[in-house]
Amino acid sequence: MGSMRLDLSKKNHLEKIDHFDRLPDSLLLLIFNNIGDIKALGRCCVVSRRFHSLVPLVDSVVVRFDCVISDDCSSSAATAAAAPGRSRHPVSSFFQDLFSGLFKPFQPLTQLVTTSRPRSSNAGGLDHGFDQNSLLNHHSPTQILKFFKEIRCLRIELSNGELGIDNGVLIKWKAEFGSTLDNCVILGASSVIPAANSACSSAGNVNNDNAAENDDGSIPESFYTNGGLKLRIVWTISSLISASARHYLLQPIIAEHKKLDNLVLTDADGQGVLSMNKEQLEELRVKPLSASSASKRTLVPSLKMRLWYASLLELPNGMVLKGATLVAIRPSEQPKEVMGSEGKWVASKLEEPFGTAARMLMKRRTYCLEMNSF
Repeated sequence: MGSMRLDLSKKNHLEKIDHFDRLPDSLLLLIFNNIGDIKALGRCCVVSRRFHSLVPLVDSVVVRFDCVISDDCSSSAATAAAAPGRSRHPVSSFFQDLFSGLFKPFQPLTQLVTTSRPRSSNAGGLDHGFDQNSLLNHHSPTQILKFFKEIRCLRIELSNGELGIDNGVLIKWKAEFGSTLDNCVILGASSVIPAANSACSSAGNVNNDNAAENDDGSIPESFYTNGGLKLRIVWTISSLISASARHYLLQPIIAEHKKLDNLVLTDADGQGVLSMNKEQLEELRVKPLSASSASKRTLVPSLKMRLWYASLLELPNGMVLKGATLVAIRPSEQPKEVMGSEGKWVASKLEEPFGTAARMLMKRRTYCLEMNSF
């Protein structure tokens, strides 16, 4: 009988041991940094008082949004959502009026608003200055991230890209910003034939398409007369507006998180990526940006662009891009030696197989364009 009591006492003692207490804070922070996802971290912070004190110290965070509102336009966005028929956003109006039938309206980043759903309160009796509800209910990136004090690497992912494009159209862009645009690469195609279908779908068109294009890689005359050039201008302006709107959204986050040295804002569609490294982030903190306050975006400087085009581009993996277009963009004020070095950075901006597509396009004839600030 005494032996049984001893065994029960030993069992109860073992059940009370919390093995997480045996792990040092540094190891727990390493685990939390590998979790990254802010919703998962929000759930971790209500597990125990120790987790609650450690989660705000993580230095690598991933934030995924179903919708986003900026801090300085939430009220106006809510008004617009309540009365959608009253007025159109100037960007949407511009594209609808000028390029009607070519491109679906641009969706302003600051108007991707939905109503948040109420959630049940957390248990555990913890002080919810930092809690799961705050992380999951806010749509403002600044409000969500204010709980984290040591962020060095931040990735923000939107639920979808801002460009409303027709089915089958491909647009991929990547932009880097400091206090303003440093560079941008845009790859577009009017349609994409997957590798499995390319052999049978494109066989009948290859000869015709190649005949329309000169042997030296020049753009065919039909490109200027059938709306091809106008459509590429729309792609370029739309991508730049999207990038500058994202940059504008990030200003309060960058100002508040002084230790931040790597920032990426992308979308689940893989449409566009804005990135900022340590030097670019510091530049923005030191040098105020030029903002277009009326449209809630950073002012795009005067630009010099280089364009490459192929009516049909077959990649090594069998994928075929029709109307493939590559645009490399830099501010006009950058030195000439920088402007002439596209080959060193353009292809590296795009993930495969689109990096390969960029390298193939850059072997073709180059066309130079200029664009005023907007």
